[in-house]
Amino acid sequence: MTVLHSASITPTSRALILDRVRAEGPVSRVQLAERTGLTQASISNLVRSLLGEGLLVETGERTFTGAKGKPRVLLGLNPAARCSVGVQLGADWIVVLVTDAAGSVLARTRVRGARSRNPQEVVQGVAGHVNALLGLASQDRNIVAGIGLVAPGALDLDAGSILSSPSMPLWEGFPVREAMKEATGLPTLLDNVATAAAMGDFWSGAIPNATAHCTLYMGASISAGLLISGSLYRGASSNTGPLGSVRFQGDRRSGLTLEEVAGPRAVAERARHAMAAGRTTMVKLSDDNDPFSDFAVIATAAVHGDPLSVGLIEESAEYVADAVLALVNILDLDSVTFAGPSFTTAGSLYLPVVDQRLREDAFASRKHGVTVRLATQVTDAASVGAAALMLQHSINQPVALQSV
Repeated sequence: MTVLHSASITPTSRALILDRVRAEGPVSRVQLAERTGLTQASISNLVRSLLGEGLLVETGERTFTGAKGKPRVLLGLNPAARCSVGVQLGADWIVVLVTDAAGSVLARTRVRGARSRNPQEVVQGVAGHVNALLGLASQDRNIVAGIGLVAPGALDLDAGSILSSPSMPLWEGFPVREAMKEATGLPTLLDNVATAAAMGDFWSGAIPNATAHCTLYMGASISAGLLISGSLYRGASSNTGPLGSVRFQGDRRSGLTLEEVAGPRAVAERARHAMAAGRTTMVKLSDDNDPFSDFAVIATAAVHGDPLSVGLIEESAEYVADAVLALVNILDLDSVTFAGPSFTTAGSLYLPVVDQRLREDAFASRKHGVTVRLATQVTDAASVGAAALMLQHSINQPVALQSV
């Protein structure tokens, strides 16, 4: 049995060509050679193969090189050639979706989370949703690349399991990758949430010119996925980016982690304390102390100008800006994207705070700027990115789709 392991996935020449076509729209073979650095002969052979597989199509459009120049045939991506499944396994919710080869979401569902549930039962339930969504999206299983699965916590990608996850302790050591493969009959890879979100950004074509990019992901926790020159940075064990666990030192936050001062739970707790102290607000918090739902309510109130909520979100954004600034300076980043359900509503309030901090304090600001934006798929960035990781694998190794 071939072991599928997302840390081994690096873009091949095939993937490089598809990345350029997807990011730039219809392009000619000559343009692909210029953009990728591959020889014309390599481009011709690879394009012939990709056309034969249906991943690329000749659009019928032409571009001309001059009065006497031969018209160049333009190439486009065929979104219907492949599809992929993305699954985000979370303590509070599970997202399952199907995308086409261009990353467009064809079908999606969100169901109850896995916090204290039996792992095998959850996997069987997810398998049922996968089958239902493939049917809903009218996708033939012969073109399904497989399942990209992302999970919270420290992961062992070699074993396909979760090493540690405070929010999902029953899952520690459970062979989730193999269990999902057996339950669905589909190739499955496992990866971390922020890394997948960063790949989703890249796959969408939203960051084609970024040399050093970070996707900051905030759901219930905070993490960062890194792309350097279009390749995922993985570190020694592919457990990069647990930004929420970074501790502050030397001020009133000393000893506290980023999640403890800036995460959804921290914001919700400060709101409850302020309201208990008599602060007036339009916010109505949940009766069951659900910090994620409370954060969404606070974010919505902040967007509508509620003074308490605005102050709470801005305080969180200042802490996040501190952490992002450190990453930007250490890695010399030129692009930062915000993704994850906690930024769905609040993202527009975090962006200007972080952008201003980077303009004022980034070490290399006199040499280059740092683009700060929201992800194309803010809420589902991780699950879309998980599907993209599986698509990239299938493109890199087209003959091995069913060997995993």
